[in-house]
Parts: sequence; C-alpha cells; structure tokens
Amino acid sequence: MFLVAVTNLPSHFVAGQAPTRGLQGVRLALGLHPLAVGPNEREIERFRPLLAQTSFVGEVGLDFSREGSGTREIQVRAFREVAAAISDAGPKFITIHSRRAETAVLDVLQEYRVGPAVFHWFSGTPALLDRVLEAGHYVSVNPAMTESERGRDLIARMPEDRVLSESDGPYARVGNRPCDPWDVSLIQAHLAGVWRTTETGVRDRLWENFRQLTAPLGGEGRTGEANT
Repeated sequence: MFLVAVTNLPSHFVAGQAPTRGLQGVRLALGLHPLAVGPNEREIERFRPLLAQTSFVGEVGLDFSREGSGTREIQVRAFREVAAAISDAGPKFITIHSRRAETAVLDVLQEYRVGPAVFHWFSGTPALLDRVLEAGHYVSVNPAMTESERGRDLIARMPEDRVLSESDGPYARVGNRPCDPWDVSLIQAHLAGVWRTTETGVRDRLWENFRQLTAPLGGEGRTGEANT
C-alpha cells in the first residue's frame, strides 16, 4: 500500500515530518484546508516556502457549504495563493476539497493551469462531475460514498481510468468507527461490482491510475496500492 497522508495546515505538515520520515510507502502532503484557514490566516504565508519539501499537496481547495460560508473570501484568497505556488513549482500530486464549490475550484485551477488534481469525496452534481473529468482531473472515492444512492450513482458515472481510492479517516466512517486506511478494500469490492471485474483487477486499475498521475513526479510510487 502507498499512503498519502494529508494535513490541514502547513504547521501540521511540519509537525508530521519527523514521525513519517523513513516510513516506506508513506508520503506526507502539505495542506491548507479551506475550513481551517479562517482562524489560521497566518498559515497562508507558510505554504509556499514548504512546497519544495514535498511532491504531495492536500487538502487544499474551497468549501462553500454552510460550515464554510463565513470564510469564503479568505478561502478564495488562500486557494489562489496555493494555486499560484503550485503553478510556479511544477507538477505535484494534489488532493482537492470542493464541497459546494466545484465550479469555483475549477475556475482557479484553470486560471493557474494547475492539474491534473484529485477531487476527493466528490459530492457535486453529475453535470459538475462531468466538468471535472472533462478538465482532465481525477476523483477519489471512500467507503462512506457507497452508503447513499447519490454517492453510488456518482461512482457509477466515474470512468475507470480516473478513479483513486481514499479512506478520508477519521472524517469518513465505517459503521460506528472512523475509516482506517485498510478499509479501502471495501471500495475495491464495490468497484469490482460496478466495473464487473475482480478485486484484483480493481487494485491493478487503481494502481495504474496512481502511477500515471504521479509519473511527472519522478515515480514516487512504484509498488503496492495507492490510498489517500
């Protein structure tokens, strides 16, 4: 398994470097989560200087749900600065938060010519999903998405060559507990039914997708299964 461990703030990225250093198949991602940036505005200026230390970015993006409605302005400013930094730095693996903000996220990515990126736990409309895919981006799915008809319908609409798996723990849950990295096996089983193949076939497809996405980074992942 190849694990991308995302963070919410640059300070969290710094704090996580020592514990994850040397762990085989684990990469720490530099994040600036839209729901965390409001009360942590000073973290915005820390993002760019740290970007050279990793090929992995996340979570970054926008959240225009009720939870994030009060910080839209600072979110947009932060995400534009993130996109500008990535554009200057060159290819990165990027995992995107886009709840109720898919169009705005796409606009910023296009403006700064950033991508392809991975839209995690996509919850927009089918039409918006089509726009994400048409722009060349990927989507990552977790076990929680299979628990609703809406989520299952979106998964069925995703082409096999644009899908990655994710746990998104501890936010996503399996039953009464937080989702663990190994719970991606539940997604693999679900996708096997959707794609009419074996779970081994699903794992091979997901790994190939991850390999293609990270190829510009110099082959960060080479063996195992990819999970964010």
